[in-house]
Amino acid sequence: MNQNELFHLLALLQVEGVGDIMAKKLLNAFGSAAAVFEAKPNQLRTVDGIGDVLVRKLKDKSIFEKATAEMQFIEHEGVRVLYFTDEAYPERLKHCIDGPVLLFGNGNFDFRNRKLISIVGTRQITAYGTEFCKKLLEDLSFYNPIIVSGLAYGVDIVAHQTAMELQLQTVGVLAHGLNQIYPKSHKKFVAKMEQNGGFLTEFWSSSSPEKENFVKRNRIVAGMSEATIVIESAEKGGSLITANLANDYNRDVFAVPGRTTDKYSQGCNELIKTQRAQLITSAADLIYSLNWQLEEEKPKTIQKQLFVSLDAEEQKIYDFLLQNGKQLLDIIALECEYPIFRVSSTLINMELKGMVRPLPGKLFEAI
Repeated sequence: MNQNELFHLLALLQVEGVGDIMAKKLLNAFGSAAAVFEAKPNQLRTVDGIGDVLVRKLKDKSIFEKATAEMQFIEHEGVRVLYFTDEAYPERLKHCIDGPVLLFGNGNFDFRNRKLISIVGTRQITAYGTEFCKKLLEDLSFYNPIIVSGLAYGVDIVAHQTAMELQLQTVGVLAHGLNQIYPKSHKKFVAKMEQNGGFLTEFWSSSSPEKENFVKRNRIVAGMSEATIVIESAEKGGSLITANLANDYNRDVFAVPGRTTDKYSQGCNELIKTQRAQLITSAADLIYSLNWQLEEEKPKTIQKQLFVSLDAEEQKIYDFLLQNGKQLLDIIALECEYPIFRVSSTLINMELKGMVRPLPGKLFEAI
């Protein structure tokens, strides 16, 4: 996209009453943002939803002053601009009717042919949620997903930090412009995130973190990813909005169950109960539901290692499978007397060692 077209796109998006959906209608009708401004009033009125009021606003020259200021910021700061038809723009977000026409970014992220997973949840994350999030990403790291979240306190920053520790790309979707970081205490993570991931936003440098911006931000988090995982949530919270948006976009949604008495499990339990989210107890649940274990990037044949070393848990599970043949994950956990989440992660490690293989229907067998 050339600078002239970017300038006119910025101007178009500054017109009051022209949101992402209307902007796409106009771009489709006239071919470019520059052509929209060159169109005559009677031509503009042929577009569904364009009336006299919007025609007058499209002819207001003051919008170009705002576009000029933002262009200067983009050029001065070296901001990456992703247009919604660009190859570099998140593929799944292209199919969301209200996906942003433009995204602004910093960092070295590359979304092409990559697995994107969004992790969201309460800002008051508990030790249970923290442990689950860390273990989940550790067990998913084999598949090298990009971890998307919103840089907020709690679940978001735990997900970002864990991804960085595991050397996974992680992207923070912001509810404000790239000239600031909210919350300010998370500025210390910026440099490291930009080295392996970065930041995305649809908001201009003049935008501050207003309440309504967070809801708009959430649709990007939900729309750009293959699946959204809610780690913990109270009965009401922004992560539930993200989960509902993901459902609207026909994305997979997972929620971590918890005790009915735990405040920050109530939202997750409700999502599961109302079938707005699948229950997730370990990485194995997500891997199975998304069919990751069937994809080509995973080794087609895992050779059993010679003289492999098994810890006590692995040995007990392996002996059980040798003796009993193919078994369900739940049965393995029950008979071996281990929690399901531990059995799931142990089975993944054993699979990588070539000791077990997963089968359809959450079955496993010893090799």
